[in-house]
Amino acid sequence: MRRAVIGAALGLACAGASAQTPTMEEMWAIIQQQQAEIASLRSQLDASGEELQETNLRLEATADLVEETVSGSSARTHWTDRTSLGGYAEMHYNNLENDLEGGEDQEEMDFHRFVLFLGHEFSDRTRFFSEIELEHSLAGDGKPGEVELEQAYIEHDLALDHRLKAGLFLMPVGILNETHEPDTFFGVERNNVEKNIIPTTWWEGGLAVSGEILPGFSYDATVTSGLGLDTDEWKIRDGRQKVAEAKASDLAYTGRLKYTGIAGLEVAASMQYQEDLYQGGLGEAVDAILFTTHATYQAGGFGLRALLARWDIDDGIELVQEGANEQEGWYIEPSYRFGRKLGLFARYSEWDNQAGSSIDSEFQQWDVGVNYWLEENVVFKFDYITQDAPADKSEFDGFNLGVGWSF
Repeated sequence: MRRAVIGAALGLACAGASAQTPTMEEMWAIIQQQQAEIASLRSQLDASGEELQETNLRLEATADLVEETVSGSSARTHWTDRTSLGGYAEMHYNNLENDLEGGEDQEEMDFHRFVLFLGHEFSDRTRFFSEIELEHSLAGDGKPGEVELEQAYIEHDLALDHRLKAGLFLMPVGILNETHEPDTFFGVERNNVEKNIIPTTWWEGGLAVSGEILPGFSYDATVTSGLGLDTDEWKIRDGRQKVAEAKASDLAYTGRLKYTGIAGLEVAASMQYQEDLYQGGLGEAVDAILFTTHATYQAGGFGLRALLARWDIDDGIELVQEGANEQEGWYIEPSYRFGRKLGLFARYSEWDNQAGSSIDSEFQQWDVGVNYWLEENVVFKFDYITQDAPADKSEFDGFNLGVGWSF
């Protein structure tokens, strides 16, 4: 630019010289004018350079923000982007005849469960999960249902394959206790072994560590509140305190090992120890050990589930009920899915909450039925059951209908 201006000035000077030679005063005026124009052009160039530098700085800041967002940094994202909502529900119709003389039949329609999940990610390593359930549609004084907080915990990644939980969470036992959405299992009602022996759904408050120790091998270890039977109770299911001002003079310790290294196969074993099922209520400690093992297998349409659960309890519980020192059950369930929509199953189960005695206290049950998945997570169910119960206990035969969904 400067060369062009000087060249133009010299050209004008030469052209003028061919016509008339300027005086010294005129030459001095021309030089001063050209210097002023040069200074103005230099100022414009400097201003353009500063604007270009500011633009580059803004572009670099924008690029840094985009990089943070893409890499997973949540520092500048809205909290709603890191919050998730889900849930499940199921409604049942039971039409069961009680074969016990004078026993009451079960004929009812029940919206059994309505559950909402709420989760939030605080960062890539720390997250929150919760589950709130309304059972039997109505809750309150004199109503059949309850509003329950089934899960509410913080999970933090300690390392790549190891995690810590703190709060209220489901116990790592059995097949259904942690995964019990209605579209994930066969049958309208949850099976009686996991209901009466484990007892699903079972949650406690405390700490848990879990992770993978080898490819396909994972572990869980928990220190939590435990069961708390009243002094007139002896069935394991009655001891669930649900972390509602739960007595915790004696904690419970649970461990699980699980293998999933073969496609479609899961094999697991759990053990829990609790020093006193009555939390000091009987005066002397009644300790208990739970052992469970299960296997699930899915190959194409064929599926198989099998589970064994057993409690060994101190003999002190027999002051409340004879034979309650052993409580056990097992079941086996083959199934077959025809494509994505239709599935058939059969289940045989046995359970006994007084297995430590010689009296007839064992229940046996056959279930056969069908699931029809309207969508992947929407299912209609039908099953027929027949029971063989102890002589003085209710014995049901009949059918169940159900609809359930999860999202």
